[in-house]
Formats: sequence, structure tokens, C-alpha cells
Amino acid sequence: MRRPGRPGAGSPPVPEVESILLRGLETFAELGYDRASARELARRLGVSHNFINDRYGSKAAFWRAAVDSAMAAQQARMPELDSSADEAEQLRQFITGLYRTSVDMPNLGRIFVDEFSRDTERLDHIFENYITPTLQTVMPSIERLIESGRMAPVPMDVLFFAIIGPIGGMVEQPLARRLGRPDGASSEQLAATASALATLVLNGLLATGSEVCR
Repeated sequence: MRRPGRPGAGSPPVPEVESILLRGLETFAELGYDRASARELARRLGVSHNFINDRYGSKAAFWRAAVDSAMAAQQARMPELDSSADEAEQLRQFITGLYRTSVDMPNLGRIFVDEFSRDTERLDHIFENYITPTLQTVMPSIERLIESGRMAPVPMDVLFFAIIGPIGGMVEQPLARRLGRPDGASSEQLAATASALATLVLNGLLATGSEVCR
């Protein structure tokens, strides 16, 4: 009997783990979780039909592995914040870094948008492991801005979607091209786009003329 995860005789060669997870992420982004069957995943990965269950235990566990790997790569590229800057500038730096690094993992953004509309264990995974820690990172700066009167109190859901929404402007390249963004935008151009989006968002949050309330 072969051990779990060990290909049997005649099985196709197993690609590197990083390649498998990236292809899996691409498949989930294109098809959505429900349409990405284990058989279709195996076909696109170039592995045997029982590879995912043998190696990861289930399609759900493979989805988590693909998402976690992509998130780890994105988080590793997030720039360090300037600890000497004030709260508003640190928040701008964080949002700019979030937008800029999202370009390198557009399929991750597409998966998240799809999962945000579904009340599933996958959304629980995203919320508990990524949304909550992200909010914990930025909330101290936001709370100090509110206390100082530089920012009006904003409900958490409004705040989250105000910051996350513009990621679509970084990853939805087909629409961006139709709106005038040139093909093959350079790293410098994308960084400038991320900075412009972050500045617009932050300026909106700091506009205290009308308080957002319920």
C-alpha cells in the first residue's frame, strides 16, 4: 500500500507544491469553489484524480492551502510602516502597500470578492485569519485619529469596504484597460496608481465635515 500523497505506479509526475497551489488558486478564481470540482482541479494541475484527497485531505483543505499560501506571499511583500510618521501617514502607507501588493496576486482578490457574498466556512476562514488581523493592525491609528477629531467615527463595515473596495481598481485589468489604463503598466505606474487610490480613500476618511452614522 502506498503512503498518502505518494504517487502510485503510472501516476503523472507531481508538480512542485508552489506551482500546484498557484494553479489551484487560479482555478478557484476562474470557476468559483463549487464549480472547481476535484476532477477539474486534478486535470488542470496535471495530477492524478485522487491527488488532492491524498495530499490535502479534501477540496476544502486544498482551497485553504492555496489561499493561505497566496496570502503569506502577499503579506511578505507588505512594506514596513514608518514608525516616526503620524497616524494618518502610517494609515496611508498601509493602504498603499495593501493596494500595491494585491497586483501580484489578482486571483486572490477575485476569490475574496466571490467568497464575501457567501455565508460559508470559507468566509469564516478569511474573516478570522485575514480580515480581523488586518483590522487589528489599522484600528489603533484610526481610533487615535477619531479621538483627535481628524476623522469622524465610521461604522466598521463602512470602514472596511471603503478601504478594501478600491483593490478592484488594481486587479481588474480588463476593465481598467477599457477605462484608459495602458497595457503592460510598469511597476512604477502601478505604484503611482496604488498611491493615488490610497490618498483618495484616506482623504475621504479624514473629511470630518459630515459624520457617518446609523
